[in-house]
This record gives sequence, C-alpha cells and structure tokens, in this order.
Amino acid sequence: MAEAAIRQAGRDDLAMILDWAAAEGWNPGLDDADPFWTADPGGYFLAELAGRPAAAVSMVRYGDGFAFLGFYIAHPDFRGQGIGRALWQHAVAAAGPRTIGLDGVVAQQENYRRSGFAYTHGNMRYGGRLRTEPVRDKRVIPVAPVHMPMIVDYDARFNPAPRPAFIGQWARETETRRSLVLIDDGTIAGLGTIRACRGGRKIGPLFADTAMNADLLFRALVMEAGAGDVYLDIPVPNGEAKALCARHGLEPVFETARMYRGEAPGLPLDRIFGITTFELG
Repeated sequence: MAEAAIRQAGRDDLAMILDWAAAEGWNPGLDDADPFWTADPGGYFLAELAGRPAAAVSMVRYGDGFAFLGFYIAHPDFRGQGIGRALWQHAVAAAGPRTIGLDGVVAQQENYRRSGFAYTHGNMRYGGRLRTEPVRDKRVIPVAPVHMPMIVDYDARFNPAPRPAFIGQWARETETRRSLVLIDDGTIAGLGTIRACRGGRKIGPLFADTAMNADLLFRALVMEAGAGDVYLDIPVPNGEAKALCARHGLEPVFETARMYRGEAPGLPLDRIFGITTFELG
C-alpha cells in the first residue's frame, strides 16, 4: 500500500471535514467553519492517498502552553489501513511541548490512554425538544462589540488558555448564532451561545457564576431559538448542570471523556454548565 501524504488543511478542506463530522453523527453547527478556522488556521491536517482525502485531525493551539485535539476521523473507504495513526502522530508533534486536551468518544478512549492521555472527567450531551416562557431580566442582553474585551477575559477563566480570536468569532451574532451575556453590577456573571446545527440547536458555552444565572441564561437562549430540539454538553461532575437538564426535560444522548496529555488544568467545572464544543474545547 502506498504511504499517505500528510499536509496542512486549507479553509475549503475544513468545510469537508465538517461534513465528515456530520456523517459521524457529531452534528456540527451550520457556521462553525469560520470561528474554527480563526482559532488556528494552521491547526488542521489531512492525510491523502492517491490524491484522495483519507483522514483528518485538528490540533488547535491556544498560545504556547495548550492545544486541543479534535476531528480525528478516517474516511470509511480508508479505515483499518494505519493512515489515521500516522496523521495522529503528525498532529501531536505539531503541538510541541504543549499540554493537549481532547474530548474522546467511548470507542477511542483506550487508544488515547495508550498515547499518554489521562482521563479527568466525563462529559454528557443532553438533548430534548422544549420551549420556555419569556425571560424578563434586564441583566441578560445580547452580546455587542463593546462587550468583547470583557468576554475574552471571562472566557479565559473557564479554559486552560486565553482564546481571544476564537471566542471573538464564536460569540459574534450571525444568522444562525446568538450569544447573550448576564451583566451584574457592571461585570459579566454569565455567558451563553446558541447555534443552529445540522440537527436542532446546541447551547455552548454556558458559563455562569451561579446555578441561578446559568438557568436564566439557558432559558433566555432557548427563547431566542424558539421551539425545537436543543442540546447541551455538560461536564458530568457539575451536579447543578445535571439538575438544570433534568429540570428542563433534557435526556442523555452522547458521552465523551475529557482527557489530557500533560498536566491537567484545574478548570472551575462547577461554573461550566455547557462546554463550548467537543471539537475545540
């Protein structure tokens, strides 16, 4: 068998990778490509065999100390040929000495352990069809450009490294994406985004200083989206996040594990009510 050629993926390739992710049932957002690309244009890789894309992976680098691995997918026509493994090694090398995080599906977690990744906690996607009553709280307002410096600082509290380029794009309003902040006494006390996906809508991130703030933002985001299926990815150790899902009738639908290679960061899981995205952390 010919050896696969590995190259950096371009912006058009990322659109194809998102289609592959959709085929795997990962349900990406309709306009995820722009913020994903902005996060690290050099962080996406393809393996090709005889000129055909065969496998993909991302290694998005946030500063000098942290990177997040995602989109580890082999095309069905090329599975079982060792192509994905070579691509994996290429991506890990691209991270250099950084700590690497990932959200691993159940079937791959043992493989990740053999590559030096250690389990830290489970994540669970909850979903359901719901709608809520109007939220009337003047502290909850749409994100505007004037909020971006505060949002960058707030987002950095919940992630191993600041990610200003990514969150600046992610929290920006588009036709398929809406973000809200809860501002209390002049400072941000909660942040949430809801976006249209290939199926339904996902909320993420959902960061809040209190469970009450998280519930308020959740209801406001659902109200913005209207009736339909809604999904929320929570860190399992956050019992208040599980209670929020139960309160609104959401059921578990998908499981991953947060794993790190290198020193695991001490994230405030009790204030992370919704993970931004399994692909980029």
